[in-house]
Amino acid sequence: MRTASIRIRKVDESLKAVRAGFLSAWKSGKYKGEHFDFESPAALFRVLTPKRWELIECLQGAGPLGVRALARALGRDVKRVHEDAAAMIEVGMVEKTEDGKLVVPFDEIRADFVMKSAA
Repeated sequence: MRTASIRIRKVDESLKAVRAGFLSAWKSGKYKGEHFDFESPAALFRVLTPKRWELIECLQGAGPLGVRALARALGRDVKRVHEDAAAMIEVGMVEKTEDGKLVVPFDEIRADFVMKSAA
């Protein structure tokens, strides 16, 4: 089962977590999931807009779809869906199959947001 975790972490925390995760996976030989770290909520929401989240949900529910079929399923313009899909491919949340269809490669996507008070 492939899993993805979306987290908000400062860059130095993210680097430490990546190092620790890599070493743990290396030593155990077990898959530890994939992580998408963002330095702030604003950075996350610039990448993962509501329309892009809807695109991911649609692909998870429907399975692999071509851009036109995805646009029809979403009730959106093909050009805009193509742009959003390209952005999600760039960050790794969407992949293309051998026959060119779009797919979310994760069985589960988790989001982890923690806000702490300054005091």
